[in-house]
Amino acid sequence: MIERIIIAGSGGQGIMLLGKVLATAVLKEDKQVSWLPAYGPEVRGGSAHCSVIISDEEISSPWVDKADTLIVMNGVSFKRFRERVKKGGSIILNKSFVPKKAVVKGASVLQYPFTEIAAKLGNVKVANIVALGCYLGEKNIVRVKSVFKAMQDIAPEQGKRELIEINKRALLSGKELVE
Repeated sequence: MIERIIIAGSGGQGIMLLGKVLATAVLKEDKQVSWLPAYGPEVRGGSAHCSVIISDEEISSPWVDKADTLIVMNGVSFKRFRERVKKGGSIILNKSFVPKKAVVKGASVLQYPFTEIAAKLGNVKVANIVALGCYLGEKNIVRVKSVFKAMQDIAPEQGKRELIEINKRALLSGKELVE
């Protein structure tokens, strides 16, 4: 089994955190994983993307040319990365920032309002974790329990621990979208 994922959006949308949480959860399940972050020249508001590869076997390169799954948080990233999904792949799209019905020939597109869901939970910054939950529900490659443990490991002892609970709710809300 090998799953190649590209996660894209703008700086400040938690793109790197989404990838890091997913990669950390995969490690907890004793699978092979690579995580490769990439930033645009700007920080907040500029482009940000990362790739995650999950495999049962050793990974020879962290580069993802054609993704099995593309998780996209905004319209600019959708335009930039939609051609990098392999035929038969999946696109998980934040409908909050790409309101039109998105179509990509040869790929299935799941479109949900991650940002609106996050706002209803009380913090728009957890939209990335809603998207991760949607991915988990769609692909069923990593257990929710492993993601919860990864969140606890990544959150610093002081300052962000209170965000773990809202992130757990965000993850479950995203997963429920596809169940």
